[in-house]
Amino acid sequence: MTNETLQKLKSGYTFDAPTLQLGVALNEDEPDKDTPISIPLSMLNRHGLVAGATGTGKTVTLQVLAEQLSRAGVPVFASDIKGDLSGIGAAGKPSDKLSKRLEASGQEWNASANPTEFYTLGDSGLGTPLRATVTSFGPILLSKVLELNDTQESVLSLVFHYADTAGLALLDLSDLRAVLNFLTSDEGKADLEDIGGASKATVGVILRKISELSAQGGDVFFGEPEFDTADLLRLDDNGAGIISVLELQKLNQSPALFSTFLMWLLADLFQDLPEVGDADKPSLVFFFDEAHLLFADASKAFLQSVTQTVRLIRSKGVGVFFVTQTPKDVPEDVLAQLGSRIQHQLRAHTPNDAKALKSTVQTFPKSDYDLESLLTTLGIGEAVVTVMDPEGAPTPVAPTRMRAPESQMGPMSEDEIKSAVAASPQHEKYGTAIDNESAREILTKRLESGSEAHDEEQAAGNKVAFPEDSSQGSQSGSGSRSDSRSGSGAGQKEEDSMFSKVVKSSAFKQLTRTAVREITRGIFGTSRRRR
Repeated sequence: MTNETLQKLKSGYTFDAPTLQLGVALNEDEPDKDTPISIPLSMLNRHGLVAGATGTGKTVTLQVLAEQLSRAGVPVFASDIKGDLSGIGAAGKPSDKLSKRLEASGQEWNASANPTEFYTLGDSGLGTPLRATVTSFGPILLSKVLELNDTQESVLSLVFHYADTAGLALLDLSDLRAVLNFLTSDEGKADLEDIGGASKATVGVILRKISELSAQGGDVFFGEPEFDTADLLRLDDNGAGIISVLELQKLNQSPALFSTFLMWLLADLFQDLPEVGDADKPSLVFFFDEAHLLFADASKAFLQSVTQTVRLIRSKGVGVFFVTQTPKDVPEDVLAQLGSRIQHQLRAHTPNDAKALKSTVQTFPKSDYDLESLLTTLGIGEAVVTVMDPEGAPTPVAPTRMRAPESQMGPMSEDEIKSAVAASPQHEKYGTAIDNESAREILTKRLESGSEAHDEEQAAGNKVAFPEDSSQGSQSGSGSRSDSRSGSGAGQKEEDSMFSKVVKSSAFKQLTRTAVREITRGIFGTSRRRR
């Protein structure tokens, strides 16, 4: 590397604003202590990509970024696929190998732990269990999890619309099954026709897919208490951002569920967070590991929603970093939104690898390097970097010896994680599943009691079925008119199904105002029932 090139890197990575240190530039094979490579803190909400072959240092890069963000007062969310990231909650340990690396790079190093929360999906791991309701997950994300085709996704969207309109809380998968079974029963087929209809074969496929998801652990993930994404934005008593680590070691059981859940978190944050514009630092940085799982076999509607979320959520102060093997794993429309690139070593052992290498090179700005050669010869813990400067322009391409983390490299022990989880107020809040009355119970009661018994319950003001209706007097009048109408005229028949009567009742309208309220769905069709 010439002095001119080094000087270009020094000026390109010198910023007046606060930064995160990525490492130092590589001069040929040696780190240059006088040429630090960094990323402006204010540009982290412009998103980024961390890529590279397995074992090249992506997780350590994620750890380096996360611990510096925490110290800067920025909360972090990261998925932990292999269990290696849990060490971020413990202080690092010195070693001869580490000392040599630090000396070569000129890095000052102080072993330190970070405030960390450990989570898991459902009850699949050691962390505090995270759950979401089926209602809030929405039809688009759930269709991705169930691997439905476009027709099946459309039918599921109609079912969600029906449940929203009917005030049926879909809290878990048994609720969704109950609604699907009801709509295809004799009692509910009229309601199914009212919302557009669907073949029993299509509904049967959806029911089978739900059963498969239940067998993969979906039955313990969907339910309550639902995770409040505001808990990802917390600081500790010293003002450090809390790092939320989601354990995904059982990813192979249901990869679509786990990857899509991460997108639900983003969609929920997008709905809730206020606009902040260009802030001095992000509100949250979100690391999306194994990002290729999110986009595999995704529908057009899903991909459009991902693209829209990534494009718009930066104005809410949220930065998203996709972590995967090659840029080809991320759709072009999403890749275009990623301002920073940290590319670790790539391998070109097969024709497909060679194509991926060429595609990766094309995603970088023009440089003086032979990137095809450079990317295949990088060592572990080295990467090619370009980031977005405060003016919104890409920095020069920089071969970089990445910084060493000051927290523990490698996982914490199970006992250490269990101890941290037991001491967390989050575990008290989310640790125990609850089973509130929802669609399954409501439909079961209606089917057992029949429409006449239900009308009697309404007249008696049965609070198990509905909250007390302030317009009870008009209910009685309405009920009397209904009775009179059904009893008059020998040839007149009541065409409404039992559940149509419920939906049209004033008691139901009161329920939708007070208990469920109006459901508005966001980019992915997601929602949250606010209490």
